[in-house]
Amino acid sequence: MLQRRPDTTSPESGISYARTLARLVAGRNIEPQTLLATDYLNHFNEIVMLLELVPDMPECLDEARDWRPKSYQQHFRDSQFSDKELAILAYEHAPARYREAFEETVEAMNLLVAEAVERLSALAAAEDADALALTARDTTQRLRGLMDRTSAIIHGADETLDQAGIDRVMGG
Repeated sequence: MLQRRPDTTSPESGISYARTLARLVAGRNIEPQTLLATDYLNHFNEIVMLLELVPDMPECLDEARDWRPKSYQQHFRDSQFSDKELAILAYEHAPARYREAFEETVEAMNLLVAEAVERLSALAAAEDADALALTARDTTQRLRGLMDRTSAIIHGADETLDQAGIDRVMGG
């Protein structure tokens, strides 16, 4: 469950680090409004590419099994992103309406990947090539949809997925 953090842009929270950070991130591949960076999506691009390869190269499933979710902060710590420390600091002060929507969508992507890898593993073991291809294609399409939503949040959309929306994405 996500914990609510204070919105650092509200007057009652005192000094607004978000406004200062917005000025610092301008022109640095970090969205000034949300204080989030699309570079984080590279972590999910990796698993999408692996899952797309599974029908033609089932050995890629081993790499997909090894893929692990990373927090936003961990992704940047491990990355070559030139402003990774600034990205981490900005994330910690991102307005709650964006950060929470972002985290909910990332959580849905992580769950989708875990369930898909389990399902694909069973299909590979059963040597059901048609179902393997269909499941891989369906999963990557749903992941791309969630990645598009995440990108929209990063760029300033603050809509969240309600439970029905999450169920639709997870259920196909």
